Amino acid sequence: MSKGYILLEGGSEFGGKMAEPDLRAIHLAGGFAAPIAIIPAAAAPDHNHQRAGGNGMRWFTGLGARQVSLQPLIDRESADQSAIAEALRGSRLVYLLGGFPAHLGRSLAGSLSWQAILEAYQSGAVVGGSSAGAMVLCQHYYDPESKSLLQGLNLLPGTCVLPHHDTFGKGWAAHLSDLLPDSTLVGIDEQTGMIDDAPGGQWNVYGKGAVTLYRAGVTSVYHPGGQFTL
Repeated sequence: MSKGYILLEGGSEFGGKMAEPDLRAIHLAGGFAAPIAIIPAAAAPDHNHQRAGGNGMRWFTGLGARQVSLQPLIDRESADQSAIAEALRGSRLVYLLGGFPAHLGRSLAGSLSWQAILEAYQSGAVVGGSSAGAMVLCQHYYDPESKSLLQGLNLLPGTCVLPHHDTFGKGWAAHLSDLLPDSTLVGIDEQTGMIDDAPGGQWNVYGKGAVTLYRAGVTSVYHPGGQFTL
């Protein structure tokens, strides 16, 4: 039985109402002294990983975290570097930045770093991400570049995240419902997060917007403070 927590966010991270889910994640990770590792790989294809990673470090430091590191994990090769894997294994909050989901998924799948993240999770760490970072943690994710459905890292079986749900993500729902009739589609608004920190492994909604579940032809909407089971 896994002992950690999962944090899924819908995008437009590092500002405003995102303080709510992120502060909760820091608390679950052990508090402001807990080591936090940021993985910028999803932002690497357009050479945005340093800027995005710096934004993430400033954000978490600004929330009060005292041990925030930007890991140089930007592709499959670096994901197999033992030093990076060791740093991730010792982290209590591992945060995957947004960007290009297919590049992030391919970089992590089967890597030393992903194995280290799973070990950290099994020992109680929080594993999370925003937009592409949330998408790849599910069993399936939609790659808008190739317009194809890809296999995710499967930390959350039977699920598929639709990020930026209040802007463009909801436009994917009908198509993906047809492709994944037995899965739960999880639409997460921007500046909104969800964490499986409620009793019995239920999920809580934090932040600005809502989480919309598409399951077996039924659509359910949960606002901040709402709880649900996946």
